[in-house]
Amino acid sequence: MIPSWQPSADITLLKRRAQYLADVRLFFAQRDTWEVETPILSQAAPTAPYLDSFSCDYQAIGSEQKSRYYLQTSPEFTMKRLLAAGSGSIYQIARVFRNGEQGRLHSPEFTMLEWYRPKLTLIQLMNEVEMLVEQVFNFQGMAKFSYRSLFQSYLDINVFTCSDEQLKICGLKQIPSLADDFDTDRDSWLELLMSYVIEPKLAQLNTLVFVYDFPASQAQLAKIVDDGDGYQVADRFELYIEGIELANGYNELLDADELRQRFDQGNQQRRQQGKTEIPIDENLLAAMSSGLPICSGVAIGLDRLIMLAMKKNSIAEVQSFSFE
Repeated sequence: MIPSWQPSADITLLKRRAQYLADVRLFFAQRDTWEVETPILSQAAPTAPYLDSFSCDYQAIGSEQKSRYYLQTSPEFTMKRLLAAGSGSIYQIARVFRNGEQGRLHSPEFTMLEWYRPKLTLIQLMNEVEMLVEQVFNFQGMAKFSYRSLFQSYLDINVFTCSDEQLKICGLKQIPSLADDFDTDRDSWLELLMSYVIEPKLAQLNTLVFVYDFPASQAQLAKIVDDGDGYQVADRFELYIEGIELANGYNELLDADELRQRFDQGNQQRRQQGKTEIPIDENLLAAMSSGLPICSGVAIGLDRLIMLAMKKNSIAEVQSFSFE
C-alpha cells in the first residue's frame, strides 16, 4: 500500500508535466503574448448558478472586522482589467477553485491556462488553440461543428425551434437512467443531452472537435450574434478531445451594462435555487466601461489536457497531489 504522504502522480510523469508547462510558455513567448499573475482572492466572484466559489474571511491583526473573499474560479475578471489598462495579448497559468466539483475529470483545485488576444477573431483564436494542442501536446486532426448541427444529426431536433416539452421527451427517451417524472429547465436538458448522448459520439471521431454557435442562453461572457440563418447564438466555442470538454473560448462581451444584467440574472437564479448571492465585480464593470478592447479569449483545463496527452485515466494521475 502506498503511504498517504506520497504524490498521487509518478515523479517521471511530473517531470513530463513540467516540460509541457515550459513548452506552453515558449509557445506564447513566440507569439508576443506575455505571462501575467493576478490575485487568487477577490471580494467578488461569478454569479452564475452553476459555479460555486470557495469563500474565506480576512481579519486584520487587532481588528474585529472581517471581510469576505472568494477564491477565483478563473482569472478572467482580473485579466480583463489588465486588457482595459492596455496590456495587449496576455496569458496565465493559474490555480483555480470550484467548490463541489470532484471526480475523474474534476477537482476543487486545478490548473487553468487562460489567454486573451486583442483584435483576434473567434475563428483565429480557434486556429491558435488547435496549434497549441498540436505543437505542444501532439494531437492531430480537427473538425468543426455548430451546436445546432450536432443536435440535428444525433437527435434529429432543432435546438432553436423545438419546445421545452420536446426536449424533455427526447431527454427521457435518450437517457434511460432518468426517472420518468424527472424535470428541469431548457438549458439543463440541453446540457444533459450533450453530456450523455453527443459527447460519447464525439469521442468516436478520433480527432479534435470544435463546437461553436451555442444557444444565446449559454452566452456566459460572450457576445450574442446572428448565425446567418436568423438565430441568435452565443459567439463562443468549446474544444473536445476524446469526447472530453477541454476549452471554452469567447468573442468577448464588451458592454458593461449587458454584463451587469447577466450578473443580476445569475444572482436571481441563485436565489431561486436557494443559493447565496455573490457580490458583483464592480471593478470589472468599471474597467469595461472605460474601454475593454475588442478581443477573444479562451480557458483550457490543463490537468485534463495533460492527462489525455499522457494517456492517463484521471487528472489525479498527473497532479502532484490530488484533492484527496
